[in-house]
Amino acid sequence: MVDMITRFIDIINGLKDFDRKFTNGELVSKMLRSLSEDWNSLKMLIENTKDVNTYLLEELYGTLMTYELNNAKTKEKTRRSKEEMKEPPKKQIALKSTNDERSSNTNMSDEKLDDLVLLVKK
Repeated sequence: MVDMITRFIDIINGLKDFDRKFTNGELVSKMLRSLSEDWNSLKMLIENTKDVNTYLLEELYGTLMTYELNNAKTKEKTRRSKEEMKEPPKKQIALKSTNDERSSNTNMSDEKLDDLVLLVKK
């Protein structure tokens, strides 16, 4: 935002060298029109609640910079909360299967079966 304001002031000062004068209302309107779509909510709020012709350009600069800082903080909090909500990937295990009759459940001792159930649960 600081870069945009600096460029805007440079352009306006360059036009003043060519004897082009702007009213404060014209400057505020031009600055609001130059904002991207990300700023539409603030732009609409200013246009609907303030008189653009009496709204000071310096006050607009302050409002824009404050909005940018608050918006950056909000985005950072949202990003952090999304990262915190992500669960670590669950570990998976693979069991080897065999067709050997000795390893069937019917021939397995109760102790071995309990061990297998415990392993699968883990």
